[in-house]
Amino acid sequence: MRASRLLSTLLLLQTRGRMTAQELADELEVSVRTVYRDIESLSVAGVPVYADRGPTGGYQLLDGYRTRLTGLTTDEADSLFLAGMPGPAAELGLGTVVATAELKMLAALPPDLRARASRIRERFHLDAPGWLREADEVPFLAEIADSVWNEHVVEIRYRRWKTPREVTRRLAPLGVVLKAGTWYLVALAGYDVRTFRVSNVLAVQTLDERFDRPADFDLAAFWQDWAGKFEVRMRGQRARVRLSPDGVRMLPYFIGRQVADLVTATLSDPDPAGWVEAIVPIETVRHAHGEFLRFGAEIEVVDPSELREMVTSTIGKLSGIYGPPPDRPE
Repeated sequence: MRASRLLSTLLLLQTRGRMTAQELADELEVSVRTVYRDIESLSVAGVPVYADRGPTGGYQLLDGYRTRLTGLTTDEADSLFLAGMPGPAAELGLGTVVATAELKMLAALPPDLRARASRIRERFHLDAPGWLREADEVPFLAEIADSVWNEHVVEIRYRRWKTPREVTRRLAPLGVVLKAGTWYLVALAGYDVRTFRVSNVLAVQTLDERFDRPADFDLAAFWQDWAGKFEVRMRGQRARVRLSPDGVRMLPYFIGRQVADLVTATLSDPDPAGWVEAIVPIETVRHAHGEFLRFGAEIEVVDPSELREMVTSTIGKLSGIYGPPPDRPE
């Protein structure tokens, strides 16, 4: 613990220049007396740290005493700090680790790259959750992340999303993924790689048993493939619609690019007005009802009849609320 604090003291002085004992104490969450002892220990160890007396004084390192991280280009240094995610890191139980790593990185960078890295951090911020929704509660995320890192088998109690019942699963955790504010666990369940929403985990027990992570497993590639198939799999029903040219252009924005590509493959030849028929994968009739209303007058539901009647009913109610359109002057 003390060795880590001494290193943090050294890196703070290297990164920020002159600091008072009180500033160091506040930063390291220790007493001023502890700072005095640590500074003395650094001096005994041969670190050229000295004190400036007076109201504007403080501790600082001898000019030129610096550890340089060589081999980084300007763009590479920028990207390291642009990739920082303090919120997700804290949820993973790595907030302190990330902060310390960032401090070490800043201290090791040459002054010009350090200044650029600081500007990047001040100007760019990642806010992972989507609009109009709170991030999931994930009380077991840090424990799950630890088992991923240390390759420990876990036993979880899990609430299934399709049927409201609890199940117990014995898993070999391979990775965690943050998708639009939602955390997912990717794990081996037997011989199958499966995905679990971390907010649905009700309990976790980390077992003494270790597992060998498959050498050829690529988390990013798996997730990209799984997420695309999941979006399509969620839409197990079909609707036949007519779309205007503008409606076709709206598809990627309202139903997602992956599903829009499937719809585009079913487009008929356009009629004289440019309208086409298409088959749209849908989750449920009710979900499609809300989804299709977003297209306004650029879509017509042909079937299923239940969906067409639901849309027709909504249009009738809207007409009752807003009345007929006003007469336009000739």
